[in-house]
Amino acid sequence: MERAPILANATQFIIISFLASTFAVILVAGKETPDSFARTADRKLYGLRKEKLSHFRFYWHDILTGPNPSSVQVVPPPMNTSTTAFGSVRMIDNPLTLGPKLSSKCVGKAQGFYAQASQEEVGLLMAMNFAFIEGKYNGSTITVLGRNVVFSEMREMPVIGGSGLFRFARGYVQARTHKLDLKTGDATVEYNIYVLHY
Repeated sequence: MERAPILANATQFIIISFLASTFAVILVAGKETPDSFARTADRKLYGLRKEKLSHFRFYWHDILTGPNPSSVQVVPPPMNTSTTAFGSVRMIDNPLTLGPKLSSKCVGKAQGFYAQASQEEVGLLMAMNFAFIEGKYNGSTITVLGRNVVFSEMREMPVIGGSGLFRFARGYVQARTHKLDLKTGDATVEYNIYVLHY
């Protein structure tokens, strides 16, 4: 008499366990594709909730002179280059500050490089990470890759990704020259970043 309820409970337990494990496998594995190395994934498993838009504003200091420059030439322009120094490349570790003065609070560094990519104008290819060192963004980065025509009043470049709090980031930056010393090349540029992230 007691065997029927035990068997029914055991059967229910097995069915529920099977369904739960199948559901867990579907959540982790996602939808399989014909390629064995790719699959879809559930965004919730990676902590991706609602996307939000953030705005950051800071000043980028490109220092070519003095005892501790933050921008150094790693590839000089060829001898027969145009007046734009086409082909030259500079590596940067530029301070990012809250105000236009270098002495104002530093919130991070712009690390990467820029290359003179135009023969007709001062048009740079910029590849850099904004590596933050302040508050909850400490250790997170925003990655920018784009074209920067230096003598345009406003330049726009895409945000192509990020790390830490900016995983899956996308958006754009606007750069506006605050100060440029044509003699030394030292520059201070205001950056406004509009980034979608989770």
